[in-house]
Amino acid sequence: MARAIKFLGLVDYEPTLTAMKAFTDARDPATPDEIWVLEHPPVYTLGLAGKTEHLLRTDMPIPVVRTDRGGQVTYHGPGQLIVYPLIDFKRMHIGVRDLVRRIEQTVIDTLAEYGVRANGDVAAPGVYVDGAKIASLGLRIKNGAVYHGLSLNVDMDLTPFGWINPCGYPNLRVTQLKDLGVNASIDEVAERLLPHLARQLTV
Repeated sequence: MARAIKFLGLVDYEPTLTAMKAFTDARDPATPDEIWVLEHPPVYTLGLAGKTEHLLRTDMPIPVVRTDRGGQVTYHGPGQLIVYPLIDFKRMHIGVRDLVRRIEQTVIDTLAEYGVRANGDVAAPGVYVDGAKIASLGLRIKNGAVYHGLSLNVDMDLTPFGWINPCGYPNLRVTQLKDLGVNASIDEVAERLLPHLARQLTV
């Protein structure tokens, strides 16, 4: 079944979350999957098991939103590519761990096109370059459907990552494509990433 790709631009987090939930709640076995490609204004999101102790400032200048994905706290901001695959998980006939690995591999294969060698980590979902995190991943599966997704740091202000323990890991280094010598826009990176994602989501 074909998937619709929607380029949403820069959109606030909370209305996007509400829209993802509504789409997921309304879908039925015949509903086509969608891939949402976007950026968010500055926001911290705290997962279902997220602990506020990972917020390192008491005077956070950026909103903190409690959300329903897995994982701890992460930061989203302009210059970060967000891809939300809203997919019917049942159709894929794979396990959750396999789905996570496939999404990670999407990022790894995309970075390889830019000459950047990256890897996943079985113990800590996401994608890393020389131990520094360049992409985060958080999912929610409800009634056999997936929402939330991945964020890839392209060309952004990384300072707000220093005000949290990213993904719950103290002193975790964070990097981005720009700092690795890759000068590419969000649209350019998305254009390279989406074919890899389509391949990984085809079973």
